[in-house]
Amino acid sequence: MGGGAASCYRLAMGIFLDLAIALAAGLLVGVERGWQYRRAEEAERFAGVRSFGLIGLLGGLWALLARELGEVLLGFAFLGFGAVVFMILFLERRDSASQGVTTLVAAMVTFALGALAVAGYQVVAAGGAVVTTVLLSLKPVLHRWVRRLEAKELNAALKLLLISVVLLPVLPDRGFGPWQALNPYTLWWMVVLIAALSFSGYVAMKAVGPRRGTVLTGLLGGLVSSTAVTLSLARLARRPGAERILAVGILVAAATMFPRVLVEVAVVHPPLLLGVGGPLAAMTLLAGVGAAWLWRRPGRAATPAGSGVTVSNPFELWPAVQFGLLLAAVMFLAVALRHWLGDAGVYLLAAASGLADVDAITLSLARMAAGDLPPQVAARGIVLAAVVNTLVKGLLAAWIGTGLGRLLLPVLGLVAAVGLAWILAGVSVFS
Repeated sequence: MGGGAASCYRLAMGIFLDLAIALAAGLLVGVERGWQYRRAEEAERFAGVRSFGLIGLLGGLWALLARELGEVLLGFAFLGFGAVVFMILFLERRDSASQGVTTLVAAMVTFALGALAVAGYQVVAAGGAVVTTVLLSLKPVLHRWVRRLEAKELNAALKLLLISVVLLPVLPDRGFGPWQALNPYTLWWMVVLIAALSFSGYVAMKAVGPRRGTVLTGLLGGLVSSTAVTLSLARLARRPGAERILAVGILVAAATMFPRVLVEVAVVHPPLLLGVGGPLAAMTLLAGVGAAWLWRRPGRAATPAGSGVTVSNPFELWPAVQFGLLLAAVMFLAVALRHWLGDAGVYLLAAASGLADVDAITLSLARMAAGDLPPQVAARGIVLAAVVNTLVKGLLAAWIGTGLGRLLLPVLGLVAAVGLAWILAGVSVFS
């Protein structure tokens, strides 16, 4: 009897814990809904903290009953509850304080979360309650983002998402062509990776606005294209008095490139981080120190008017296809040159690629390092591309922007020298 009583006690405590989670999920959502309508009269509010707590508990109780009477009962209970809530809100539509469809959906989600808690998915119910509450509280932010969203951006993003989600799973995941160098699945997956990484910076720039400071623009714009930021800011340096702050923005954008490369390597072939992490971290630090030194020098000019940086939407379809073609060419040449010239061919291609872009060669070499390319060769090639690209940005800025050369070239030259010294030292961290 003692063992049976203990078993019943544990069962009861488990049920009470599940119901407590269901109640807590409802209370959490109810706090947000109550706060949103805190200024409304009580009669004008469909549901608040108590009501949503009870809705979560109701879902849990029905799930408990469904254990004994069948799961179909829970489905009918959910439909009946949804119908009741819909009718209540439908009748309140005449009232200007009506809370609309969001509260209806929130109530039904809360019911479902309570049922999940009792059905054995306590972690899912708790996490779902948190996500639901956060999503409800973000209404002003989400509406502001939607208002700022342009039709061309939405259409381009939807097209690329459609192609990625629909096309990517059906692409053949095997090599084609000489040396089996081209894998359609891998190619398109890398295109999606770069587009998503660039889009995060693009969205950030749209959120804060391109005129919120040259330094912030350099940081966020560097996630999209550090070269585009360099060219945009260098053109503004033709106006006297703004050279120093513009040089700071360019250095920040240049420093952002190195962590971006590290993210790409971490996604494609994480073990390669052992080789590129040290030199790229040192180059990031030096560029950041150089930017801070210029920023703190006396006589810094204010952010110049019209210092918004123009970067194209990285989710536009044609630029994505162009990058895919470039990536395919680089991947093919990397394999071909290695077969023809050995490791020297990889370094030659890395240096040539760095004149325009580091993403394509980074992804290509990281992918090859996962195969038969020695990781140390891949690491040196990636760092070499970053070194060349850093020098190119400095030279472009000095050529286009009046007075930028004397500020940027010493810093970027030192950054490039650190990376080049690491390559020439030939230190290997791979066993």
